[in-house]
Amino acid sequence: MSHTVIAIHAGTKPEFYAALHRQLEAVLHGERDWVCNLAQTSALLMQALPDLNWAGFYLLKDGGLVLGPFQGKVACVRIAMGKGVCGTAAARRESVVVPDVHAFPGHIACDSASNSEVVVPLLHRGRLLGVLDLDSPSLNRFDAEDARGLERAVEILLTASDVP
Repeated sequence: MSHTVIAIHAGTKPEFYAALHRQLEAVLHGERDWVCNLAQTSALLMQALPDLNWAGFYLLKDGGLVLGPFQGKVACVRIAMGKGVCGTAAARRESVVVPDVHAFPGHIACDSASNSEVVVPLLHRGRLLGVLDLDSPSLNRFDAEDARGLERAVEILLTASDVP
């Protein structure tokens, strides 16, 4: 079955994310495979969210984060817990919004075009599975509303998937 991503025309961020969540539920409906759903989610986010240059996942493996399904340029393969924005969000088990990655201590520059970032942990029944990472070439692209909308998207992904 193929899915068509429909352009989301919503006035406010909460309206936008509500529409995105409905679309994500539709895209993931009927498929439980973890990797497939990670790939579909990263593709949908890259297509639906404006002003991104990278959208994807890092998954917890052997005590660190390993690159998972993504959309964008070739990326860093492994990130240590507590290092960079992804490792920090994973270690804290909370979303991290960075308006200017160049001002973030220890930022890992996988793509020099990235200027802002938001990272949301994947938590399933209290267990860390990895993180969702979105990058933008614009400064101040993400805020707390984006983090909340993406946290709900992660909940939809986890509910729709047979997680390892």
